[in-house]
Amino acid sequence: MKGSDPNMRVTVLGFQSPYPGPNGATPGYLIETDSKRLLLDCGSGVLSQLGKYVPIHQLDALLLSHYHHDHIADVGVLQYGLMVHQLFQEREKNRPLPIYAPAQPIVDSQSLLYRQATSFHPVDEQTHLAIGDIQIRFLRTDHGNGDPCYAMRLESQGKVLVYGADSGPGTNWEGFASDVDLFICEGTYLDHNKPKESNGHLSVRDTAQLAEALKCRALLITHLYHLYEPEVVQQQAEAYTSGTCYVASIGLQITL
Repeated sequence: MKGSDPNMRVTVLGFQSPYPGPNGATPGYLIETDSKRLLLDCGSGVLSQLGKYVPIHQLDALLLSHYHHDHIADVGVLQYGLMVHQLFQEREKNRPLPIYAPAQPIVDSQSLLYRQATSFHPVDEQTHLAIGDIQIRFLRTDHGNGDPCYAMRLESQGKVLVYGADSGPGTNWEGFASDVDLFICEGTYLDHNKPKESNGHLSVRDTAQLAEALKCRALLITHLYHLYEPEVVQQQAEAYTSGTCYVASIGLQITL
């Protein structure tokens, strides 16, 4: 834990999509406050990065935005790991890790309940959570016409971050992500490979324009193909001038 530091700290454990590059990982973000440790999404390779900062048995909750494989690939091995920690008496058997996630598809949500290791708690836009000193709300994003995907708004000690998960241009961010201290938002495409028709994702340029319109105080561009050059991502984010623009990298830490 962070000792006397009362603010939120974000550690990027994974940011790549649709699959991890060499020594990489798909989406996963460790959120720490003075009293709690949360994991937002749990993609491929995230657990191996998480272990550099905190043992998995010390997590307080896992929040999943949706069930696409690049965001949940490590959930099964997380469940195995927690089961072992309970067997080794490093985590109480009566303290399963709560997983907050969409109720649909049912086949996916049912898999989140695993022995005594994990428990499942459904979320939607009416859900308001209090996990220790963190208040959390959810917003359904424009991620195509399929299963639900939820952005997350986390507030603690007067600081606010929004994790945008996967989102197309139809998401109504006003009020949810306006004037936040940090907006974690996807930049799936660069100019040269952006589809002509929206498919539930944003380009880097879209993301920068969105964050500028929302007057976000900092922007973290994520959900990037592993071969994108950070310098190119920064160049295509030139529309964002309201604060600091970060390009996601594994191990990047931002304290609010």
